[in-house]
Amino acid sequence: MSDIKITIIDRQGVEHQVDAPTDMNMNLMEVVRSYELAAEGTIGICGGMAMCASCQCYILSDHELPALSYDEDLMLAEAFHVKENSRLGCQIFIKEELAGLRVALAPEA
Repeated sequence: MSDIKITIIDRQGVEHQVDAPTDMNMNLMEVVRSYELAAEGTIGICGGMAMCASCQCYILSDHELPALSYDEDLMLAEAFHVKENSRLGCQIFIKEELAGLRVALAPEA
């Protein structure tokens, strides 16, 4: 098992450094849910299908991420609180090259 450290700033502005497994095919939204960093029922409402934007986050580090998929781009075009560094957490899969990633959860819509 190989874990990486990532930093997640919750919706109250509290910073959490967490261990995220790289060998479980988890995405960032699932990591946030597993550490209960967002209130129950407020993140991952669509189950990680890029259909609700409840897992929107802001990428604060300079990590190179995969390009936006068509569905992610479409969803962010309709979401609230979108910034240039917005991504959907359900579309960011935990991989070793994301060690040190820093993200902040977007406000609830």
